[in-house]
Amino acid sequence: MHSSAVLSRKNRRVLDHTLLCAVGICVNIVVSYLSAKAGLSLYLDSIGTILTSAVGGFLPGVITGFATNLLKGFWNLSSIYYIPINIMLAMVTTFFAQRHDLMRFPKVLLPFFSLAFVGGVIGSLLTWFLNGSVYTGSALSARFVNAGFSLLTSQILGDFILDLADKGISLAVVLLILRFIPQPMLELFDKERVSLITDKDMVRQMSLRTKVMLLVTGLMLVVAIAVTGITISLFNDSIIEENVKMAYGAARIAAGAFDADRVPEFIERGDAAAGYAESEAALARIVESAENIDYVYVYQIREDGCHVVFDPDTAAGPGSDPGEIIGFDDAFMEVLPVLLEGGVIDPIISNETYGWLLTVYLPVYDSENTCQCYVGVDVSMPKIRSTATVFLAEIISLFLGFSMLVTVLGIQLAEDSLIRPINSMAAATTAFAKRKDSLTGEGLAQVEALDIRTGDEIENLYQAISSTTKEVVDSILSIQRKNEQITRLQGGLIMVLADMVESRDKCTGNHVRNTASYVELILKKMQEQGLYPDLVNDDYIRDVVSSAPLHDVGKIQVPDALLNKPGKLTPEEFEIMKKHTIAGGEIIDSAIEQVADDSSLYLNEARKLTVYHHERWDGKGYPYGLRGEDIPLSARVMAVADVFDALVSRRSYKDSFPVDKALDIIREESGTHFDPMVVQMFFACEDDARAIAEAATIKNNAEY
Repeated sequence: MHSSAVLSRKNRRVLDHTLLCAVGICVNIVVSYLSAKAGLSLYLDSIGTILTSAVGGFLPGVITGFATNLLKGFWNLSSIYYIPINIMLAMVTTFFAQRHDLMRFPKVLLPFFSLAFVGGVIGSLLTWFLNGSVYTGSALSARFVNAGFSLLTSQILGDFILDLADKGISLAVVLLILRFIPQPMLELFDKERVSLITDKDMVRQMSLRTKVMLLVTGLMLVVAIAVTGITISLFNDSIIEENVKMAYGAARIAAGAFDADRVPEFIERGDAAAGYAESEAALARIVESAENIDYVYVYQIREDGCHVVFDPDTAAGPGSDPGEIIGFDDAFMEVLPVLLEGGVIDPIISNETYGWLLTVYLPVYDSENTCQCYVGVDVSMPKIRSTATVFLAEIISLFLGFSMLVTVLGIQLAEDSLIRPINSMAAATTAFAKRKDSLTGEGLAQVEALDIRTGDEIENLYQAISSTTKEVVDSILSIQRKNEQITRLQGGLIMVLADMVESRDKCTGNHVRNTASYVELILKKMQEQGLYPDLVNDDYIRDVVSSAPLHDVGKIQVPDALLNKPGKLTPEEFEIMKKHTIAGGEIIDSAIEQVADDSSLYLNEARKLTVYHHERWDGKGYPYGLRGEDIPLSARVMAVADVFDALVSRRSYKDSFPVDKALDIIREESGTHFDPMVVQMFFACEDDARAIAEAATIKNNAEY
C-alpha cells in the first residue's frame, strides 16, 4: 500500500512536470515565431522558460530551455549553440523564485537585470565567439561604434539594452500569467519543486552503481565528452597538418629562388652579390601571398648560431642582415645536432623570441649534394588557432548545454550519497596538499576526521584515499630523508673529486677543505654585517661554499712535475701553472652545458671561483688582470682564503708560516692583493680562522 502510494505520487509528479515543460516549450516556440513574423528586434523566446522555472523549479525550467533550443535547431541550427543561455535563464529565475522575489517590487528589479545580463551580455559574448570574433551588432550597437566604443563593447551594450526590453516584456508576461494561475496549483508545484527523478524514497533504495548508471545511460554524458574531445583534437590536428603542408610548399618555392652554390657569397656580400636582391624579394612575396606565414628566411646553421643568408623585411619589422648570427632558441637545442649535420627535422612549435610559431626547416643542397643552408618558414600559431575559434565555440557551447542538463538531472540524486562525500574528500585532500604542516600529521588527521560511512563504493573510495594519504605522508618523509642523504653524498663526492685533483700535489691534500671553511666564515660574517644584502644570502653562501673545493680543478691539466717541484717555478713554468684557472673554467663550462636545471646556478659560482681566484684587487693578478669590484665577490673571498691557507700550510717548496705571520701578510696586502672589505671581515672572525688554521697545521705536519 505504501509502495503503491509512493509510486502514484511519483507518477503524478512526473506527469505534472512533463505537462508544465510541454506548455513552456510551446510558449517559447510560438511567441518567438510570432515575434519573428512581426519583424520585431526582440526574440521573446524565453517566456516559457521563465514561467516554467518560476512555477516548477530548477529542473523543469532547465528541461524547457534545453528542449526549446533543441527543437528550434531543426530549422535554425545556430539555436542549438544558445542552449546554455536558456539554461542559465532557468537557473536565475529559479534562484529568485525560491526567494519569492519575482512578485514584489522593487525586488523584481534584481532578477530583471540578472536575466537581461545573461541574455544580453553573456549571450552577446557567445555570439561574438560563435562568429569568429566578428562584429554582428544591431543598429543600436552602431551608435556606440560611432561614439568611439570598440566593436565588442558596442555589440555588448546594444544587445544588453535590447535584452532589457526583451526580458522586461518576458518577465511582465510571466508575472501576469502567475496572477491568473489558481493559488492551490502554485502551492502544489511549490511543494513538489523537486527533480523528476529525485524522489528520496526511491533514491535511497538504489545502490550507488545504479544511480551512476541511470545518470550516465540516460544522457550519455561520457559519450558527449568523448566525442567533443576527439572532434576538437582531430580538428586541431587537421589544421596543424594543413599548415605544415603549406609551410613545406612555401619552403620548397623559397629554395628554388636562389642558387645554393652561392650561399657563402650571399652571407659575405649580402645585397652586393648579384641576384641577392631578387632572391630576397621572392621570399618576401611568399610571406605576402600566404595568410598564415609570418616569416620566410634562409639560415646557414653553424655551431655558433644561425648565419643569416636571407631574412626579408616583414610587416612585423625589418629582417636581419646577411651574415648576422642569430642564437638558437631553446626549442631547437634538441635537434641542433641534426641541423649541424644537414639532416631533416620535424616541424617545431615554439613560443620564444619571435612569438608563438609553427616552424619548418627545409635543407637546401648545393650541386655537390652538401647541405649549405636551411629555408625556415614560420607559421603564426595565433592565426591557425583563430580559424578554429568558431568550431571550438560551437563544440563548447553544445557540450556546455548538455553538461548543464546532466548536472541538473543528477544534482539531487547524487547530493547526499555522492556530491557531499566527494566534496568533503576533495576539500580535505586539497587542504592536505596545501598545508605546510601536512607532514607533521595534522593534514592527515584532517582527512581521517571525515570518517565517511556511506556503506557503498564512496566509502571504499574514502578508505582508499585515507590509506593513500597516509602512504603519501610516509613516502614523502622517506623521500626527504633520501634527498638529504643524496645531498650529503653529492657534497662528499665533490670533496673527494676535488681532493683527487689536489692530491696530485702531495702538499695540498687538505687545502680544499680548509679554504671552504675560511670562505664560509667570511661570507657569514658579511651576511651578519648586512654587506651586499641583495647577493649574500643563505642560498648564495651555500652555493659558494659548496663550490669552493672546485677552485683548483684546473690543476688536473698541470703536469705532476710542476705541482710537486720542490723549488721555485721558472717564469715559463709559472706561465703553465697560471693556465689552471682558464682550464678550470673550461671544465666547469662543460659541466654547465650538461645541466638543464637550477643546479647551473651553483656551477656558475664554481666557475667564478675557478677562473678569478688569482685576480688581485690592484689589477696585477691573472688570468685577466681584473681590478677591484670587477672581480666577482666569491673570487675575492676565495683569494683571501686561498692565500691564507697556502701560508699556514707546509708545501713541497716551503715550510708553513706561523699563523700570526700569515695574518700579518694578509693585513699588509689589504688594498693591493686583497679586497679591504673582505680582509676586514676575515679579521672579524680571526679567532675561528685561527682555530681552523692551527688544527690544519697539526694535521699537515703529521702527514709529513
